[in-house]
Amino acid sequence: MKGLILINAYTQSESELYQPRRLREELQKLNVTVDLVRNACIDSRADYDFCVYLDKDKYCARRLEGQGLRLFNRAAAIETCDDKMLTCLALQGFPVPETISAPLCYTPEIDVNERLLARVERELGFPLVVKECFGSLGKGVYFVENRVQLQAISKKLQNKPHLFQKFIKTSYGKDVRVIVIGGKARCAMKRTGKGFLSNVAAGGGGEPFALDEQTKTLCERVARQIGLDYCGIDLLFGEEGFWVCEVNSNAFFAATERVTGVNVAKIYAEHIVGQMEGT
Repeated sequence: MKGLILINAYTQSESELYQPRRLREELQKLNVTVDLVRNACIDSRADYDFCVYLDKDKYCARRLEGQGLRLFNRAAAIETCDDKMLTCLALQGFPVPETISAPLCYTPEIDVNERLLARVERELGFPLVVKECFGSLGKGVYFVENRVQLQAISKKLQNKPHLFQKFIKTSYGKDVRVIVIGGKARCAMKRTGKGFLSNVAAGGGGEPFALDEQTKTLCERVARQIGLDYCGIDLLFGEEGFWVCEVNSNAFFAATERVTGVNVAKIYAEHIVGQMEGT
């Protein structure tokens, strides 16, 4: 069996390269020949049996699938997770914080729509969260405390897809990252930040977190709904249970492996091989 691990053309940091290297290591232990290739260097599917797709380039993903290559994760699932508003729409009926999509604007010099801001303030209240639809590692997420800040952020993001979301005050600076592989919740890490964001990449800390059966079931349903082989699901602490904050199709797992002691790369590699062998 021969596999391709495809990463972004511009990935440089060691923290980002940890994931593909660990997956290659575990796949090789299962007698899989693996090439680790940057997006810009792949012209066709060649003779690969599968591709672990660790990029967010939806065009390349669709092209490879069109050539008959099995992607982990599939292109449609990656697209849904990469766009935070699409994720919210896909999870209608799940416990997702109330969300309002910002209307698209193609005229940079126009004023922000005040009726929109009034609706956001009325329905979500302050403080609230504004997110760019495309972003990772905690980037493009804003904590907004009043109308003046809301207007400033809305103007800044006016020509970018973004959304407004209700702030879950009981989860300020903390959340839970759950890793789901092959439809099963495998491990979880509680993340705690010094401020609003809890991302480990943004300076947050992590500790093991024990999942109850209800939370496992929730995360497994989320992964199944979007059609994911692998993902990291971020949960917010609510007064009466967890809220689903985000779903990451290419969630980094270095911190999770270090904190929980679970070999995430091994489990994912075994799932991939099992899927390709039909077991």
